[in-house]
Amino acid sequence: MGILKTAIIGAAVYAGVKYITKKDPVTGQSIVDELLDRAPQWADKAKGYAENLKTRASNAAEDLAR
Repeated sequence: MGILKTAIIGAAVYAGVKYITKKDPVTGQSIVDELLDRAPQWADKAKGYAENLKTRASNAAEDLAR
């Protein structure tokens, strides 16, 4: 049973990797390429959210200290 389970999981992983690395005929990019292109934008957004959260937390701490 273990060897069958391993074979099924391996086939699923292979199919998943093949799907996300397959080039789109229209754009010529794969899903991985699109994710790599968008990653810097998402990192910048995350930094902005982190700064906003830090500001809100410090404001809340100041309000509680009064």
